[in-house]
Amino acid sequence: MDKVVAGAAEAVADVGDGASLAVGGFGLSGVPNVLIGALYERGVTGLSVVSNNCGAMESGLAVLLAAGRIARVTGSYIGANKEFARQYLAGELEVELIPQGTLAERLRAGGAGIPAFYTPAGVGTQVAEGGLPWRYDGAGGVTLASPAKEVREFDGVEYVLERGIRTDFALVRAAKGDRHGNLVFARSARNFNPLAAMAGRVTVAEVEELVEPGEIDPDAVHLPGVFVQRVVALTPRQAADKKIERRTVSG
Repeated sequence: MDKVVAGAAEAVADVGDGASLAVGGFGLSGVPNVLIGALYERGVTGLSVVSNNCGAMESGLAVLLAAGRIARVTGSYIGANKEFARQYLAGELEVELIPQGTLAERLRAGGAGIPAFYTPAGVGTQVAEGGLPWRYDGAGGVTLASPAKEVREFDGVEYVLERGIRTDFALVRAAKGDRHGNLVFARSARNFNPLAAMAGRVTVAEVEELVEPGEIDPDAVHLPGVFVQRVVALTPRQAADKKIERRTVSG
C-alpha cells in the first residue's frame, strides 16, 4: 500500500479542533516541524498534545502554543520555554507533568494495546498520591489537580498504576521512510518518535528521504509501517532545516 500523500497540508487536513496529538521530538531533535507548520496554517485550535516538551526557540510545538492553539499538554519537561511556563501559571493551559520514563512507556503501552501498567516511578509522591497542579487560576491558586492513582504491592515493593496513552493523531519525523511507512530515525531523533507513532490512531510521518519498498534492510527498520498511515516526503530544503538549541564551541 502506497501511503505517500501529496504534501503536509493534505496529510493533516482531517485534524480538527479539539483533536489529541502525540508528537515526536526531544528539544529540537526529531521534531516534525513541517507537519506542525501545516497545522498552524489550517488554524486548528483546542488541541490536546502529548509530547516530551512543547517546543523551544519559537520552533516545533512552540508555534502552536504561542498562537493559543493548544489547550492541554501531557509531557515531562517545560525547560526554557518561557511562554509555556507563562500560560501554565496564568491558567491558560492545562498541563499534566509526569516522569519522562513513564511518559515513554504510556505511549508505547497505548500503541501496543496495553491499557495500563504498574511502575515504581512516582510512588510516595504526588504522582501517585494526587495533588499535582494541572491548571492554575492565574492568581497562584489551583483549580484542577491530578487525582490519586492506584498503588499495589508486588514482592514487597509498591507500584503505581499508569494508563496507556492513545491519541487521535500522531506526528513524527524520520530520516528515511519507504512508501509502505517503514521508518528509520537518525541518532538522537530516535527519541519519542517511535513511541508517539505507536500511540496515534492515525500516524503521519514526515521523512527526509523517501525510498522505494525493499530499499530499507528489514533489520534496519526502527518502526514498521503497520503503525504509519501517511507519509510526507520533505523537500531537500525542508530536510536540511534543523535548528540548534545551544551551540557549544571549544576554544
